[in-house]
Amino acid sequence: MYNNNLAYNAYAQNSAGVESPHKLIEMLYEGILRFNVQAKHAMKNDDIEKRSYWINRSTAIFAELLSTLDFEKGGDVAHYLSGLYTYQLQQLTVANMDNSAEKIDEVNLVVKGLLGAWRETTV
Repeated sequence: MYNNNLAYNAYAQNSAGVESPHKLIEMLYEGILRFNVQAKHAMKNDDIEKRSYWINRSTAIFAELLSTLDFEKGGDVAHYLSGLYTYQLQQLTVANMDNSAEKIDEVNLVVKGLLGAWRETTV
């Protein structure tokens, strides 16, 4: 489903302990959640610069996830994830423009679901 070579190599250079491409995806989902917490904290503090910084970090991860989808091997699941990731990017853009913690919460709910499902694939 994923062509993880580029993402894995880039992340592995900066992260000790990345054992597999599967673990990398888990770490990317976790990163989105961490960055979104920081974005919400910046919103509470009316810090536009930091809000934008953290939301941009989350959007960069979604963009990377999108770029690594393998539509030949992943079939319908890859197409579904493509639409889902694209929608999350749109939600984050709205969250940044409207200073909307609710939009970030919506993205977090989706990412938590993806993370849980992803972790189940290793069981």
